[in-house]
Amino acid sequence: MNKILLSFFTLFVVSCNNDFVEIKEINNINDLPVGIAENINLVYTDSANVKAILKSPLNKDFTNLKFPFSEFPNGVKITFFDANKNETFVSSNYAVTYNKTNIVDLIGNVLIELSDGSVLKTSQLFWDPEQEWLFTEHNFTFKNDDYDIKAKRLDANRQFTIFNTGKLDGNLTVEENEN
Repeated sequence: MNKILLSFFTLFVVSCNNDFVEIKEINNINDLPVGIAENINLVYTDSANVKAILKSPLNKDFTNLKFPFSEFPNGVKITFFDANKNETFVSSNYAVTYNKTNIVDLIGNVLIELSDGSVLKTSQLFWDPEQEWLFTEHNFTFKNDDYDIKAKRLDANRQFTIFNTGKLDGNLTVEENEN
């Protein structure tokens, strides 16, 4: 009888220990978002001019963590407007903005369409909005009037007038300068 009670007590203690860990994890408020927003339609203006419109089905705000971030687990669609009201469209399946570094990480079917018809496609792209700089270590394609390229690694400004890349495959239009 004592062996049965000892076995039952041991089983009870082991069971409680596992449940305690699970309960502790459930109650860990540091891992929970400080806010959740659904069906976002955020309009960013500056001096009464619309600069960008961000749309997303879901946003989770984790600015309560030591390394704060905000995630868009179901993707984003962003329209940027320049001074001439030209539109640039950006979309991805998932996105994260990191508050301390101000870096945006776009992941999954990343697509950028500029007003001049240029199109960039990749699986992941980092964007630094302060520097207006884009970069990735993943394969990408870029097409416009002068380029139709595939490459791995991109380091470019937002207008794609300056860009560095790794191994390149595709067609480029090059103008010769007689100077």
